[in-house]
Amino acid sequence: MESRYQDRKRYFDELAETSRSFYIDYVRKFINVGPGIRVLEIGCGEGGNLLPFAQAGCEVTGVDLAGSKIENARRFFLDYGADGTFTSANIFDIPAPERMFDLVLVHDVIEHIGQEDKAGFIRLIKESLAPGGIAFIAFPAWYMPFGGHQQICRNKVLHALPWIHLLPIPLYRGLLKLFNEPQGQINELLDIRRCKMTAEAFERICKAEGCSILDRRLWFVNPHYKVKFRLRPLRLRLGLDRIPYLRDFFSTSCWYITR
Repeated sequence: MESRYQDRKRYFDELAETSRSFYIDYVRKFINVGPGIRVLEIGCGEGGNLLPFAQAGCEVTGVDLAGSKIENARRFFLDYGADGTFTSANIFDIPAPERMFDLVLVHDVIEHIGQEDKAGFIRLIKESLAPGGIAFIAFPAWYMPFGGHQQICRNKVLHALPWIHLLPIPLYRGLLKLFNEPQGQINELLDIRRCKMTAEAFERICKAEGCSILDRRLWFVNPHYKVKFRLRPLRLRLGLDRIPYLRDFFSTSCWYITR
């Protein structure tokens, strides 16, 4: 497993840098970012994505299942003198807020939601938006080289092997066991395989749930790779972004603005 996944402060700072450099400018094309704007992030982790929005004057709220990450979020925000509200809970169990949000962030989360719950998850996002509000939803395409999140593997060989998540389940499970991945890690990786997300599936769900897709931006080199690997972000172009299914093999991150 890469050290950044164990050093949570480093991970927080990396997310904040990417959010400051890319997410805010992207969102600003569709909504004002500043005082009075209410922002919710579902699956916020330690809150790194939210920090630049808080520093821009937005009222930020983060929700995550992991209580330890929420405690880190509160501590890291305090370290930066930033204001934020953080709750450890299952988003499906939280009552609808009295005041809706102008922006809902869902970054690298929907690919962890069960197939049977994805439509309900999109409905929940819709119900959380104020009139005129938008959602910024981003996820790695399932068929891209590391769409199975194998970078979280503890074994140094496995976490660098592309496309192993596309193996038939018995072979995939056997490979993970062969390299002595802990059973808990194997279960998590197989769960990610079960919950996989593609651009086509996401767009079908949005259409079925009555969501308008205002913008789609597919990345050949994920903007977050700039801080992780010092790689220059690069959008998927040359018409590849318009070819269904084939584009999923080349999209390291799929960005959508929905309303």
